[in-house]
Amino acid sequence: MHVDRATVTVADGFVPVIDLSSRNTVEGRAALARAIDAACTGSGFFVIVGHGIPQDFIDRMFTVTYEFFRLPDEEKERVAHRPGVSGFRRTGGSTAHSLDQQTPPDLCEAFSVHATGELSEEERRKLGNEWATWTLANIWPENPPEFRKVWQEYMTAMGELAADLMRLFAIALDLDETFFDDKFDHHGSSIAVNYYPPQLTPPLPGQWRRGPHTDFGSLTILYQEDNRGGLQVLQGEDDWRDVCAIPGSFVVNIGDLMALWTGGRWVSTMHRVVTPQPDDTSSRLTIPYFYLPNHDASIEPMRPFTDSPAVERFDTVTVSEWVSRKVQKIFS
Repeated sequence: MHVDRATVTVADGFVPVIDLSSRNTVEGRAALARAIDAACTGSGFFVIVGHGIPQDFIDRMFTVTYEFFRLPDEEKERVAHRPGVSGFRRTGGSTAHSLDQQTPPDLCEAFSVHATGELSEEERRKLGNEWATWTLANIWPENPPEFRKVWQEYMTAMGELAADLMRLFAIALDLDETFFDDKFDHHGSSIAVNYYPPQLTPPLPGQWRRGPHTDFGSLTILYQEDNRGGLQVLQGEDDWRDVCAIPGSFVVNIGDLMALWTGGRWVSTMHRVVTPQPDDTSSRLTIPYFYLPNHDASIEPMRPFTDSPAVERFDTVTVSEWVSRKVQKIFS
């Protein structure tokens, strides 16, 4: 498939790097849509540069987040995830469980908040009765003092970037550019930061920092440290490809819901975060933003399913039904 080279700055065919700086023109958006279609058809992963998010803002998000995770355990536990609220988790669960693979817990801590977590209790009661994290209130730490403000600003910026990526997705799928807008006008998106502490003891058999999994939503935007590797994407049966952290970039990938939405035209690809070498005792922090449609949006495949056995098949499914089932598996 032809891809306009003006939009691709690194010619790695499996996880290409796409420069979004031309997205303010009709011609640029058309070229970007072609590049995105090629990436989502091939691996479901691509890296974006030229996205317009200031580096100093990203650095502030990293700084306050690292400061939180380095607090004493007893202080982090004050904002622990518990019935009714979403916050700190001593363990991020086991992502491989979402694919019914039984593995030890992932070697990470997590902190998560949701766009809907700022709503009143009455408003959140309207978000369905399925077990789902977007029905929970956000709980915020007192330290660092600027944590809540920076996180809220970051969530707003990621939401705006994700919304424009979805418009480029619509062009790539030969739809009206605004096709997805009303499916995300009260979206349940989240930030769920992964903190990987220094690994001082060998992992258990089958244990990873994040086990092999596919994301289950529509779109993920991930920021990872420039000097910390670990993210790998599966190509073929057993070829795990490193995804390098390019300074100032975000890694974008689609999830199972988007693959279903396109009838399997686009793919949701297995990925993992590997454990470091025995002599590497560094920590690692990644900031994924999960862009989810409205909880009550009904997702219907846009075309007949492909022959791929990797795509779960439904005539229609609501977002709340889909996501609640996946999340429960992770923390089972």
